[in-house]
Amino acid sequence: MNIQPGFLTLAQLRQIHAGSELLSLDPSAIAGIRASAQLVQQAAQGGAAVYGVNTGFGKLANQRIAQTDLNDLQLNLLRSHAVGVGEPLPERVVRLVLLLKAASLARGFSGVRECVIDLLLALYNQGLTPVIPCQGSVGASGDLAPLAHLCLPLIGEGEVFYRGERLPAATALQQASLAPIQLSAKEGLALINGTQVSTALALDALLATERLFEAAVISGAVTLDAARGSDGPFDPRIHAVRGQPGQIDCAAAYRALMVGSEIRRSHLEGDDRVQDPYCLRCQPQVMGACLDQMRYASQVLMREANAVTDNPLVFASTQEVAVQAGAAAGHVGGEILSGGNFHAEPVALAADALAVVIAEIGAITERRIAMLVDTVVSRLPAFLTPKPGLNSGFMIVHVTAAALASENKSLAHPASVDSLPTSANQEDHVSMATFAARRLQPMLRNTEYIVAIELLTAAQGIEFLRPLKSASALEGVLQLVRSVSPAMMHDRSLAPDIGAVHQLVVQGRIGLAGEAQITELTALRLA
Repeated sequence: MNIQPGFLTLAQLRQIHAGSELLSLDPSAIAGIRASAQLVQQAAQGGAAVYGVNTGFGKLANQRIAQTDLNDLQLNLLRSHAVGVGEPLPERVVRLVLLLKAASLARGFSGVRECVIDLLLALYNQGLTPVIPCQGSVGASGDLAPLAHLCLPLIGEGEVFYRGERLPAATALQQASLAPIQLSAKEGLALINGTQVSTALALDALLATERLFEAAVISGAVTLDAARGSDGPFDPRIHAVRGQPGQIDCAAAYRALMVGSEIRRSHLEGDDRVQDPYCLRCQPQVMGACLDQMRYASQVLMREANAVTDNPLVFASTQEVAVQAGAAAGHVGGEILSGGNFHAEPVALAADALAVVIAEIGAITERRIAMLVDTVVSRLPAFLTPKPGLNSGFMIVHVTAAALASENKSLAHPASVDSLPTSANQEDHVSMATFAARRLQPMLRNTEYIVAIELLTAAQGIEFLRPLKSASALEGVLQLVRSVSPAMMHDRSLAPDIGAVHQLVVQGRIGLAGEAQITELTALRLA
């Protein structure tokens, strides 16, 4: 896949996230890379103090570094900042980090040489995945510790996963016929400054949330049929007069999923219920609001994926860049400016928005499970078993869902509101973006299980309405669920069944089973 810095798309990131693409840098980026690198070299050889080029870092910025020590300065920076702790980040996340760091540096505003970017892409293409401990970043002066671990292999240090083994980077580089590089002025700082780790973690969660959201819409539609709910609340006129786009789109998806249901037709007359519980009739409103939040988060994260977020930034003169496209010598004009693009507040707020989305999907899903096992509301056998009392049926399955939904309430607390000053109060407000994004994974796992439980519960409810059939798309979902979990007419442990359906949710197979030709459902996917 050809990477054009500044123009990455979510579709590209989906492919890269899956690890199925080899990456190459678009040649149009070369001129800017060379011009900014040359400007940094000029600054390193000059007499003026330039932060990150010939000074110390953070609180030590007033310490001038001798020209003979500039390369050691960058080497020491990587080594001293590689102090992360905890379990390694998943390899799928680290692949995204490699891409995002290379793409950001290749924008030509960081002052690094082509060889640095080339080696980052080579690590990706050769399957050398740096070992990055998951904890140690406050998301302020960039993801300093995790990015230092990411980039140690560039100098032949640190560890990588390679061909199923965890190896010293020097060993893996040799096996892959790659050579480490010697860092030049500013390159170490450019490598560890930036929001690429928090952004990759948030993007990883965003893609999982997209799959979860689609499965939850489908499971909610199955429950609506199992509970013989009304389709009146999904009438497009209701949603049009409110005007919320996510709500309008979700209502259309629910309507499309329910087309042709014999169960729905069976209770159009003679049903004395006036209104369904909110967990049924307010699905477009709740899920639509979640969709709007997901779309907001996607926009923020894609801007950040294409951003330049290190410091200082190198602005070579536009006129000179064109002249230098094929040259490595001569004078390049421009400025090196110190700023704060490394502060990951946009990522933190987007991750917090996703946390609320994930929690809310789980919360309304848990309410539908509770409704189904309540015979007074669902008008199905108590706890969905033919012989309640002798059998407990789905009684404790709901308790499990309630426990998971409750955990999510605590995890959904915004991480971005917490700030703990660091670096002797030089970095006195931090975003906590890396934790904000990392904590989404346990929340996703909880809600994936809740949706899996709803699918099992709703499928069991529909067993009591047979031989009537649900809508065609929903029957495909029911068949998929039944392929891993038979109907439960006598008590048994449902733990294996929950695990099996959970895998269907995680793998996106629930969405695939429900889609058929339903464009209204596929329209819910993020652009």
